[in-house]
Formats: sequence, structure tokens, C-alpha cells
Amino acid sequence: MRFFSILLISFALAVSGAAQQGLSTGSNAPEFALAGIDGQTYDLSQLRGKVVLVTFWSTRCNICHSELSNMNNLAARHKGQQVVFLGLTMENETKVSSYLKSNTFNFTIVPNSFGAVLQYADRDRAGNIAMGFPAYFLIDQNGVVRMKTSGWDKTPDVDAQISRLLAGPRDLVAAGPRDMAAPAPSGQR
Repeated sequence: MRFFSILLISFALAVSGAAQQGLSTGSNAPEFALAGIDGQTYDLSQLRGKVVLVTFWSTRCNICHSELSNMNNLAARHKGQQVVFLGLTMENETKVSSYLKSNTFNFTIVPNSFGAVLQYADRDRAGNIAMGFPAYFLIDQNGVVRMKTSGWDKTPDVDAQISRLLAGPRDLVAAGPRDMAAPAPSGQR
């Protein structure tokens, strides 16, 4: 009986720990195919070969609003390069369109993205979504998450990692998962 109790407690702890597991740096990015506000479908699998920055944001997020100019500058710096900027929001097209009339956002805007949020967000012990906004997921040319961060003033770090991915070898997956936020040892990539 004692063995059964220990086994049951161990299982419960493992399940609650697994519920907190989120998408980690070095793992394959969850696939999605979503309609942008421009009417085009954006399929992550079709963007292989390019660096993709997926940013989750909200019209009600004060930090997102204050970061718009930094995010727009980031997109402008990499214009014409092999980088795709996707701004995903759970809000509907009507709300987003109204917001964009007075706020320029130079990313491709993808409304109604709750399904993608569920794939990318961390979870708390109760299974609730735990994601700060804006949330940035930088995906390399092979579809691997190389950076995951959220909050205020992250664009300088995101910019540096985009430049690093553009300058580096395209076969990063073959070298194994690596957190692009940490520098690679000398002579290795």
C-alpha cells in the first residue's frame, strides 16, 4: 500500500511538472497556418529557409504599445533580408484594424491567433496560460526556436540574435539544439 501511495504521489508530481513545461529554446517551433489581416495565409512550414520572428501582442498591452517604434525599427533594419516578422494577436480583425488606424505596426499582423498562443505559451501548475506580452519567439531557418523572451525593451537582444542567425550557418539543427542567446564556444557553432 505504501508503494502504491508513493507511486501515485510521484505520478501526480510528474503530471503537474509536465503541465508547466513550455516551448523551450532548441526545440522545433510548433507549426501553424493562419490568415493575416491582409488576407494571406502564413504557414510556418512554408517559411523554412528564413528567420522568423513571431511576436505575440495585444492592443490592450501598454508595453506592446510603447514598444511599437522599437519593433518597427527592428523590422526596418532587416527589410529586404531573409527575415519574416509576424505579429500574432488573439484579438479579432475588427479590433486590430481599428487599432492599426492610429498605430503603425510594420509586422505582418495575424489576428485570431489563440490556437498559436496555446501552442507557444507556458502553463502554470493549474494549466493556465502564462505568457507575458509582448512575447518574442525567434525561429531559425530550420524551424528551431533559438530565442524565447518577453516584456519591455527586448528588441536589442532580438536584433542581435537575428543578425547572428543571418550571418551563421544554415544547418544549425545538425549541430544540435543550442540557445542562441548564449554565445557559442570559440570555433564552434
